[in-house]
Amino acid sequence: MDTTSNSTATTMAARFRGFLPVIVDVETGGFDAERDALLEIAVVSIRMEPSGLLVPDPPVSANVEPFPGANIDPRSLEITGIDPDHPFRGALPERQALDHVFNAVREAVKRSECQRAVLVGHNAAFDLAFLNAAVRRVGHKRNPFHPFSCFDTATLGGLAYGQTVLSKAAIAAGVPFDTREAHSAIYDAERTAELFCEIVNRWRRLELAEGDMRTSVTV
Repeated sequence: MDTTSNSTATTMAARFRGFLPVIVDVETGGFDAERDALLEIAVVSIRMEPSGLLVPDPPVSANVEPFPGANIDPRSLEITGIDPDHPFRGALPERQALDHVFNAVREAVKRSECQRAVLVGHNAAFDLAFLNAAVRRVGHKRNPFHPFSCFDTATLGGLAYGQTVLSKAAIAAGVPFDTREAHSAIYDAERTAELFCEIVNRWRRLELAEGDMRTSVTV
């Protein structure tokens, strides 16, 4: 049997056709991925329990130094609360920041026996654009993420709960959300990971319930 086409697959590689979902959240100096600074990045890989349910791993993150000539819109800093010049921020140059999170992602891909990571984000095109722009700037040759495919929890949240805003979708899914902690890459990545897992697990629970019903009928 080809388990890659089996909706009840209980390995990550089979469930997502060799891709490992990895949640990514970035905080930036604006909306233009080519011109505006990447200031924070956090990733959360996903693993599968024997039951087929998904659970998030601990986050891996980095504060990022603005690249030379980067634009930073003060209005973005008002939202995120980031001070790019704070002496204790511990920011890394873009190349080192990418190496830090990419190393963790590659380990997770290998551990799950997948071939590549696929970015999961809330309004994922935004995060993917900033990630790809940083990869191009530093000439990174070992990007573990698919260059254009992604999963968007804004879309999935709209489908599952009728909510597209992260905080509202999370709450609808039973995921606690503190708006005072929002707009931190780590916090948003963790909540997005929990939301993604809950949506996928909701489908899995339906599969398990249907299987139990079929078993009871045949018995």
